[in-house]
This record gives sequence, C-alpha cells and structure tokens, in this order.
Amino acid sequence: SLTPLALAQRHHDPLTDAEIDQLREAAQLPEQRLKLYVTFARERLDGVEKVQHDPKVTNHGDATHDQLQRFVDVYDELNDNVDTFAERRDDIRKVLQVIINADTEFQSKLRALQSSATARSAEAGTYEFLLSNAVDAVDQGAKDHKQTLQEQEEEAKHKKLIKPK
Repeated sequence: SLTPLALAQRHHDPLTDAEIDQLREAAQLPEQRLKLYVTFARERLDGVEKVQHDPKVTNHGDATHDQLQRFVDVYDELNDNVDTFAERRDDIRKVLQVIINADTEFQSKLRALQSSATARSAEAGTYEFLLSNAVDAVDQGAKDHKQTLQEQEEEAKHKKLIKPK
C-alpha cells in the first residue's frame, strides 16, 4: 500500500513515469507529443466511466472526482502544449484537427456524465463542481483550438509556420 506522501505525490503528477518518458522522447515532435496528450486525456476520461461502474469501488463519488481531476490536469497540459507550439509557430494544423475531434468526443462524454450525475445526486455531490469545471474547460479548449487552427491557416498562407520534421 502507498504511504500518504506517495499518494499525494501521485495525485499531483497526472502522468505516469512511462507517459513522461514518451513525452520526453517526443519533446521536439509537436504532432507526436500532442497526440500523446490526447491519448492520455482520453484514457483518464475512460477511467471516469470505469470507476462509475466498477463494483469493487466503494466510494464512486470520490473515485469519480479523482479520475475527473486527472483528466482535467492532463487536458490542461494538452492546452499548454498547444499554446507553446503555436507561439513557436510550429505547424500543428494536422494535429489540431485530431484535437478538435477529441474535444467533441470529450464534450459528449462529460455531458453524458452530467446527465447521469443528476440521476445519482447523492454521490455526484462530491464531483459535481469539478465536472462543471471540466465541461467549461473542454468547451473553452474547443473554442481555443479552433481559433488556433484558424490563426495557423492564416500564418500558413504567409509562409510563417515551421513545417514539421
């Protein structure tokens, strides 16, 4: 079993050591790096659905909250990386399409979770606020990603983007 300190440390870093290694290897490869973040965010969101239906989980509310927090943390890192690559003028148009499609998927899953949370209001109280924040974050992220894609398309017309290697 994990000590409270190990649990606290695990909670703060939303990524596993293996995921961190994968990201490190893709540090200079914007497309690959951003696709990894999409994969990791999707896994966290799938984890939310799993804990909700896992009969071994004793406190579904807390477990859902923790998984949701991991999703939000990874999604925030995805957004930070999109911003960084866009500011560096890396051409991320192709992967932005992947991200925008993922945003739509994430929005759908989060809204479904909101609907089911209403049905189980007792345990949903522990994660309702975070869920609302997650929905807002993905809605804003989707808008930002579309805006970044438009800006990138404009910059590409003027040959201001750095092509992927």
